[in-house]
Amino acid sequence: MKQVTIVVPKGNVNLSSITGSFEILTRANDCWRKMGNRPMLEIRIAGFVTELKLNAGFFSVYPVDIRDIKKTDLLIIPSVSYDYDNVIRENAALITWIREQYKSGAEIASICTGAFLLAATGLLEGKSCSTHWNAATDFRRLFPNINLQPDKLITVEPGIYTNGGAYSFLNLVLFLVEKYFDRPTAIFCSKIFQIDIERTSQSPFSIFQTQKNHGDEVICKAQTYIEENLSERISFGELASKLAVSRRNFDRRFIKAVGNTPVEYLQRVKVEVAKKTLEKERKSIFEVMNEVGYSDDKAFREVFKKITGLSPLDYRARYNKEVVMV
Repeated sequence: MKQVTIVVPKGNVNLSSITGSFEILTRANDCWRKMGNRPMLEIRIAGFVTELKLNAGFFSVYPVDIRDIKKTDLLIIPSVSYDYDNVIRENAALITWIREQYKSGAEIASICTGAFLLAATGLLEGKSCSTHWNAATDFRRLFPNINLQPDKLITVEPGIYTNGGAYSFLNLVLFLVEKYFDRPTAIFCSKIFQIDIERTSQSPFSIFQTQKNHGDEVICKAQTYIEENLSERISFGELASKLAVSRRNFDRRFIKAVGNTPVEYLQRVKVEVAKKTLEKERKSIFEVMNEVGYSDDKAFREVFKKITGLSPLDYRARYNKEVVMV
């Protein structure tokens, strides 16, 4: 029987990522046993704390002492609060325990911002990882050598699995059910808990936030110029000249400060404006496309789908209630 440990970090933890993981894995175990099999998993909730009060004290978790667990086959790290530097500092002992378990053969799955604790172990250096799209800037600040992929719902590295934000952890748990049990058991759980098993991206839910606290004044000016001239055809060579830097230096500094190339940044800003218009107004796709500076319908649709995972028409149908009701 495989040993599963859902760890409980010190600090503010997302309760649903603990209880949700426990409930789905327990239900998968019950389903497996009812089919005539021996239980596949033994699931424990453990930490260095004896009690953790959450949600203004309305809920409490009483983990078993993690020091009594000498070996586990799978450990799950729940989502943590957004005070990442402090969370990492408070959980130094847990981070060490996670690293040692991995070196002893355990697999690790991190949920949402639990990726910060996983990254602090050093096990993700040079590897791919996902976390909540809203935490991407802080993650890149703390862990610049990790290949963050915030558009991905789940990333897979040898023995390490990470997922995107919030309740997308349900898809990660289904992934684990399929891995440790089988596909029919994962499908059963998806139907019982009503989770879309085929969902693969968190892109439709992300909100692009322009980051200007990077300290590069020249790039801040470039960002402002881009944002204020979306309907114009922007030449980045000319923009670099206006800012008195070479194009090569401009591109290098832009990527370092923002995390995107100038072209990617322009596309993301355009798409974010288009998304907001599609969510709130009744303009045609053609009108929205023109407002953000696209004259080629095909190019607009391709960029929009690349960034959001949906076509402009599908996006509007999903998020604009007034248009859907017509």
